[in-house]
Amino acid sequence: MAESETLSVDTSNDTGEDPLLELSDEKLFQLVNDTIEDNEILTAETHMFEKYLKRVEPKGESANLLQSLHPAGGLAPSTSTQELRGMGRKRSKSRSSNIDRSLKLTAEQKCDISQREIEELREDKERVREDSERVLDNFKAIMEEADLRLAEMKKEYYEFERDIVKGAVNTRTNRVVSEKVIRYFEDKLRSRDTLIEKLRLKNSTLKVQKKKLHLQLKQKEEMGEVLHEVDFNQLKIENQQYLEKIDERNQDLLRLKMMAGNTTQVRNAYQKKLHTLEKESERLKSEISSRIDLLSRIDIETTVVEQERVKAEKINKNLRQQLTDYKVPAVMEYVTEKADLYDLQKKVKSWERKVEIADMALKTHRKTWKQLEIGSQMANQWRMVEPL
Repeated sequence: MAESETLSVDTSNDTGEDPLLELSDEKLFQLVNDTIEDNEILTAETHMFEKYLKRVEPKGESANLLQSLHPAGGLAPSTSTQELRGMGRKRSKSRSSNIDRSLKLTAEQKCDISQREIEELREDKERVREDSERVLDNFKAIMEEADLRLAEMKKEYYEFERDIVKGAVNTRTNRVVSEKVIRYFEDKLRSRDTLIEKLRLKNSTLKVQKKKLHLQLKQKEEMGEVLHEVDFNQLKIENQQYLEKIDERNQDLLRLKMMAGNTTQVRNAYQKKLHTLEKESERLKSEISSRIDLLSRIDIETTVVEQERVKAEKINKNLRQQLTDYKVPAVMEYVTEKADLYDLQKKVKSWERKVEIADMALKTHRKTWKQLEIGSQMANQWRMVEPL
């Protein structure tokens, strides 16, 4: 190692000059780095060996062995380059060789110690992981219990406000009825007692199951059916395989869910189209029915118009026939007919005037007649009054 080489170089040149003075700065820097790396490696090995000794050997023997490994004036891990240089000049070659021979371990021993330390670190890591999982499970259980308790408190608060704060208030006095409050708390206490009894029965059942499991485990231990590390490793491998299969199934499930989502989207789009088409079909059906009604009315009107057309054609035919058969009279005959018409109109007017005069005379005679009747009635009344 670099330390032993440096010490041997320093002790072999006690009488001469310092060989480090002949080295360049780069070589000195490289030598210092190599020495520091060697010291770090030795420090790690020493720390690992101390841990191994503390775990394997008793306290007294390990302390004596550590003191023997670190004698007074021995080499410390944190020794600087200047101290190495000074110490190298003072140490003798025989002493350094004896210390090196006493402190060296074989490669097989180092590998054995390293392997044991690695196994111990794995066990410590596993213990820390189990402790962490246990603490995490405890915290999860506490959080779940707190969530359940919070939900129960919210439910109880809602029920108390519903049954007592709002439901138990007297409408006349605006005060809470004490009987309802007492009944409410009595019901709550009875429900809690029932829950406690259920939990006690469940706890006793779980204790019985625990005893049965302990007995089964004890019987398996006695019969030699306890699982060994190989079985646990095999179970871990099978568990890993099952986990991989579960991941594959989860991927398939995720893919199927995505396909189902896409299918649902397409189905919703087609449903929207179908709904639109159904509305359009209903609109067209109503329009067709209205058009059919309109067509039936048009047919009826067409028949009526056809009948009227036939009648009009007959009338027109008659009129045409009359027009063809009509002969224009002579002029003198027309004049005489016109004069007769004028005389008749004058007679009609005179007779209408006479009728009006007769109506007026009739009204006058009726009025006179009424006056005469009234006068005769009054005369009769006077005649009846005179004898008295």
